Amino acid sequence: MTRERDFADPRIPNRDECVLRYLLDRWADERTDKAHIVFADGEEWTFGELQKMVRAKAAGLRELGIKQGEHVAVWLPNGREALIAFYAINYIGAVFVPFNTAYRGNLLEHVIANSGARFLLVHPDLIPRLSEVDLAALERLVVTSGTQPASAPLPMTPFESVSGAEDDYLPLDHPIEPWDIQSIIYTSGTTGPSKGVLSSYLHMFSNAGPESWPMVGEDDRYMCVAPIFHIGGMGPPFVMLARGASVAMIDNFSTDEFWSVAKATKSTMVFLLGVMATFLLKAEPGPGDRDHTVKKAFMVPLTGDAPAFTERFGVDIYTIFNMTEISSPVVSEANPTKIGTCGKVRDGVEVRLVDRNDCEVAIGEIGEMLVRTDRPWAMNSGYNANPEATAEAWRNGWFHTGDAFRRDEDGYFYFVDRVKDAIRRRGENISSFEVEADVCSHPTVREAAAIAVPSEYSEDEVMVVVAPVPGQTIDPRALAEFLIDTMPYFMVPRYIRVLDELPKTPSAKVMKAELRTEGITADTWDREAAGLRVRRESFSA
Repeated sequence: MTRERDFADPRIPNRDECVLRYLLDRWADERTDKAHIVFADGEEWTFGELQKMVRAKAAGLRELGIKQGEHVAVWLPNGREALIAFYAINYIGAVFVPFNTAYRGNLLEHVIANSGARFLLVHPDLIPRLSEVDLAALERLVVTSGTQPASAPLPMTPFESVSGAEDDYLPLDHPIEPWDIQSIIYTSGTTGPSKGVLSSYLHMFSNAGPESWPMVGEDDRYMCVAPIFHIGGMGPPFVMLARGASVAMIDNFSTDEFWSVAKATKSTMVFLLGVMATFLLKAEPGPGDRDHTVKKAFMVPLTGDAPAFTERFGVDIYTIFNMTEISSPVVSEANPTKIGTCGKVRDGVEVRLVDRNDCEVAIGEIGEMLVRTDRPWAMNSGYNANPEATAEAWRNGWFHTGDAFRRDEDGYFYFVDRVKDAIRRRGENISSFEVEADVCSHPTVREAAAIAVPSEYSEDEVMVVVAPVPGQTIDPRALAEFLIDTMPYFMVPRYIRVLDELPKTPSAKVMKAELRTEGITADTWDREAAGLRVRRESFSA
């Protein structure tokens, strides 16, 4: 059925193609009995059932006094209540503002103040942390199921009582437009206070819509294992809603249960971020390796293990470069053969690699990636209540990603490092990403973080912090000897520290700032002190 266009500009999709409220209503009408949300325990919500739940909860939020365009803070773990809150908040045209459940102290105080929210939907176990901080503009806590606290720093309303008659959901001050703000997602805060990324509905749609993720269709089911306060956890339901498709909402990633959960939920696609693919490959082979329904997987970053992953698990691999602020500017074809690539620039996006003065670098040289899009509102609308950071990121009309890349003659892009994570040793620029890839190729290493630490000579020394594969032990000397044979001499780490687990944010990003602050600890092994030195190779004509 052909629908009349809402907007004269052909780059702007109709409201019922990109705005959550109208998308849900459309599919509830056209695909009433199709499952949209499934859970690991087997429960399913069809579009029709979900619409009824969302409308009732949205009516209750309006009765609480939440207005269209208002920021509503949500401090919840993954689960049914967090998902209903997300949809209901957007259904009345309010802005979904999730908080990381690990926040406390100064960081919690910072995001509460930055959000400007009057209402906080909160899990009862998190309420004691609120007594430690300034609550800024917060007026009321909406408390989800669980043991209700005897006291709290603000008036409380049980979330289960937030409900209204279905016909009370209708009033809106004005139509919800594609360029209206849909969410504020806070950056991971690994190096400083988190920034709140302002995302419009059109940004979320462009982030993984048909033109950016053409490999995803209406018959797919996306298994989501990331927390809902992260773009990787909040984005999948929206991605699949835009297609009239379904999503399996899983509490967290588990190596041991991954394939069995994928099979039980009939998931067809997954997103493997960071070390997830490594964990799965280094697990003991089992009968579940091919006994599942997954057909497609995004692997980020794309490592040399990709062909082995496809061979073992029977899954087509794609890769991508994206971040909360942008909209998938670089995407690969299926099973790319150029290992380490992020893909090519997709249609509708412009990408430049530049030096520190925003001057373009030559093909093959390293530069910071800048991005802009043809479609209006297809990227972030700035950082909430932070004009300085917005101006810095958007200078000269381009968004500055803070990530260093190189591009080859065929137009493929390769991630080199976060600009701030680059290491310089003895006159050589070193990619921490490339160091980590080589270190993780050792059979005993499950994950690694490469950081710069001060050198007694000048510039930096390379240090790696590693965690072992379950059941294995990492011998620092044996690892160093392995790396001497596999790495350029100037990249071989001088320092190796072994931990059971690397410190991470709940969005699975390694907290390198914490590791840099700890620096060379008493349990750090020093290759040079152990008498294991690496010498520059010499060549003669």
